[in-house]
Amino acid sequence: MATPAQWIAGARPRTLPAAVSPVLVGTGAAAAIDRADLGLALLALVVSLALQVGVNYSNDYSDGIRGTDHERVGPIRLVGQRLATAKNVKLMAFLFFGLAGLAGLALCALSDTLGLIWVGVLCVLAAWFYTGGKNPYGYRGLGEVFVFVFFGLVATLGTLYTQAHRLTAPGLLGAYGVGALATAILVANNLRDRPTDAKVGKRTLAVKLGDARTRALFVFLTTTAVAAGAACALWAPWALLCLGALALAIPQVMRVQAGATGRDLIPVLSGTGVTQLLYAVLLTVGLWLGR
Repeated sequence: MATPAQWIAGARPRTLPAAVSPVLVGTGAAAAIDRADLGLALLALVVSLALQVGVNYSNDYSDGIRGTDHERVGPIRLVGQRLATAKNVKLMAFLFFGLAGLAGLALCALSDTLGLIWVGVLCVLAAWFYTGGKNPYGYRGLGEVFVFVFFGLVATLGTLYTQAHRLTAPGLLGAYGVGALATAILVANNLRDRPTDAKVGKRTLAVKLGDARTRALFVFLTTTAVAAGAACALWAPWALLCLGALALAIPQVMRVQAGATGRDLIPVLSGTGVTQLLYAVLLTVGLWLGR
């Protein structure tokens, strides 16, 4: 029986900046046109956080029952390490998906954007079939696409649209930046797990690209994310504040380029998560000041 501390660890709290960041930037983009609504932003945050935790428990369950988690380094695996039953971990995943759904319904109703309900349904389905089902797309090298689209574009622009009922250029650029950094976190994760994933037949993008090209992808995503945020200065000069995130991004890029492997990549994961959150905070403040 898993302890409360192990259940919390199984939720992978270090991944939560990836859920907070798009809501911040989407709200900042709404603030830039004087349409920010903090109540709706809070509901969007509940949706995003619940989906992130649901995905984490879902991945733990699906990878655990397939036996792909037995030799990995990194965060705790509830099923793979037999700390909790697969049934209970699956139940936790669906409880959080349900919470995301309820908060999403409230968000759509209060913001008069009921058409977005179908987007929410798609988000939950995509979250489950990432590693769940008979043919999970995360095992075919498409996990990065899922993260970029749903934890970048959809989460950021959905937050913006529910508050402003329109999309803006800074919102689109910010969505790219948030999505690119979220994807960089997954790229670093899959780079760390590349040897063991290859052994168990999990064909992640890192396995398909190989070591060198995966490292190049991490550098590309990190640098273009910051560049996209800086480009928002064309509409809101204070958006250049996001360049401050380079102070945290550069050390992660240097570690990856230096050839870090295995456990040595764990600081890159946490560091990129903090980089993303700092980037989102600074960009949000910059867009808010430029309204």
